[in-house]
Amino acid sequence: MAKDDKDNKKVKITFPDGSAEEYNAGITAMDIAKRIGKRLAGAAVAVELDGRLCDLNTPIRGNVRLKIITADSKEGLNILRHSAAHVMAQAVKRLFPEARLTIGPAVEEGFYYDIDHPPFTPEDLEKIEAEMKAIVAEDQLFRREVISREQAEKLFNDNPYKLEMIKELEGDIAIYRNNGFFDLCLGPHVPSTGYIKGFKLTKLAGAYWRGDAKNKQLQRIYGVAFPDKKQLDDYLKMMEEAEKRDHRKLGKRLELFSIHDEAPGFPFFLPKGMIVKNLIVEFWRAEHRKRGYVEIQTPIILGRELWERSGHMKNYRENMYFLRIDEKDFAVKPMNCPGGMLVYLEKIHSYRELPLRVAELGIVHRHELSGVLAGLFRVRCFTQDDAHIYMTAEQIKDEIIGVIELCDYIYSVFGFEYHVELSTRPEKAIGTDEQWETATQALRQALEAKGMKYKVNEGDGAFYGPKIDFHLKDCIGRTWQCGTIQLDMAQPENFDLTYEGEDGAKHRPVMIHRTIYGSLERFMGILIEQFAGRFPLWLAPVQVRILTVADRFVDYANKIKARLEDTNLRVDLDCKAESVPYKVRAAQLEEIPVIITVGQKEEENNTVAVRTLDGRLKLGVKAEELVKMLRENIDRKAVRVEL
Repeated sequence: MAKDDKDNKKVKITFPDGSAEEYNAGITAMDIAKRIGKRLAGAAVAVELDGRLCDLNTPIRGNVRLKIITADSKEGLNILRHSAAHVMAQAVKRLFPEARLTIGPAVEEGFYYDIDHPPFTPEDLEKIEAEMKAIVAEDQLFRREVISREQAEKLFNDNPYKLEMIKELEGDIAIYRNNGFFDLCLGPHVPSTGYIKGFKLTKLAGAYWRGDAKNKQLQRIYGVAFPDKKQLDDYLKMMEEAEKRDHRKLGKRLELFSIHDEAPGFPFFLPKGMIVKNLIVEFWRAEHRKRGYVEIQTPIILGRELWERSGHMKNYRENMYFLRIDEKDFAVKPMNCPGGMLVYLEKIHSYRELPLRVAELGIVHRHELSGVLAGLFRVRCFTQDDAHIYMTAEQIKDEIIGVIELCDYIYSVFGFEYHVELSTRPEKAIGTDEQWETATQALRQALEAKGMKYKVNEGDGAFYGPKIDFHLKDCIGRTWQCGTIQLDMAQPENFDLTYEGEDGAKHRPVMIHRTIYGSLERFMGILIEQFAGRFPLWLAPVQVRILTVADRFVDYANKIKARLEDTNLRVDLDCKAESVPYKVRAAQLEEIPVIITVGQKEEENNTVAVRTLDGRLKLGVKAEELVKMLRENIDRKAVRVEL
């Protein structure tokens, strides 16, 4: 074919909305984005061609489905952050030429790079960040090259980590160059370093090569990157606020829970923490009773055969703990469902009993890697507020709607907004294609019947069924995955669950696995940070503290204390020989919602002075008026104390 014929060849580009246009072969996605509009071209960072992520400057030689990837999408942000990791690596090599680079991926909250070098200092971090800014200002182009294995080995002959990775790669090797720097990478990257507008290096840590403690420890530098400086500033402000709300620090200061080296990942709940935990459980139980749930408890340790039957041995083994008793193999349960199904099998069920809603606050154990343990957010032992609902196929939609409404109510009491996500069949799964399709459509129909917007996560379901996840938004904008609704048509088959239908024949029930809190421990951690330790009155370990102006008012203070305790309020008394301002400050540091002061005027008038944590003060309050006010606040589960 003549060169002119090649240049005149047309390619068909199909866009996400189904529309299509023809362009000259060799056109790039950036050219197409510019033709569509200036705003799109300015936001574009990469392109998806027939489902494969590529650089914006990739020439298009054939017919393709094309999607422009912008920096405000999840994929685009990951590409931006991975590009920032390359810039950081380039800055490190400029400042520390002897450093050996290993890997530098984008992660959920930013990026990192592992480097073989003596420990870096905070001052080094400042220098690296300054050098990154210089590289960004130079607006260096990222260029992708595909080279042979021999060329790659020659380029990285002084870096054993890169050589190890090259040996594991098949075929030709992709590298990226910008200015004089180069690195192994599949890509894609943003077009140039100038696209990385807002970034910051955040911390230093140690990390073993390939995560194996037998290997050399490397230096890991973490950072964050955003499409613009405003988003970076907003993130840093959020992180500053999050630091103040860190549940680990507040948990220690407020004497709620502790973590010990003797039991990593296994939290200890202290007396005040148990009050909060029990109140959350009592609320959960009361709402479930109203909605027709019964409660059970199943053993923590169950035989290996059960876990083989449920599919956990095949699909979840690496997260489980095992032990041997009386020459038999057992496992500590990572989930409650197999035990719950044994309870279902104890008797023959009729269609008249369905739906059968069975709840369990089950303690489960999961082996988490030590590096990911984080206070109450990631633990190895936790209480899962499980429930399993057994139903007919005709009842699926109504039962899912019922769970959605329960989640909505409980989250609203704690003041949470949320969004939902629907996750579909993962690569490792049990059950037939037909079962998965039926289950997934049932979840979709329930969400749509409630008029709920939802995001679809392809391939992110549980191994036994698709699921709806509830992501709570806290007061500083972070999101937390808590509740889940998982529809399961496979486990009833595995356990041969049946019910006797109206026709007298045996039928297979459909099963829902669901949680509201998810993990009681994690939910408590979220609540501590949501309220910054200032629990609503109904949840506070100590609801009222009484302060005396002088020793002679202790008897009157005890009289008020007894009256409040008669109505089940949690009250303590501070009659230490300290000034009132000192005692008020001490109560505020303990985040006690209501502070009462009694002195001569209060004793003479049979009243109290009432102060709240947000600084409001009310004088001359009668004891009966105070009790009524506090009980109303508690009964409504108000988030804020109202005087």
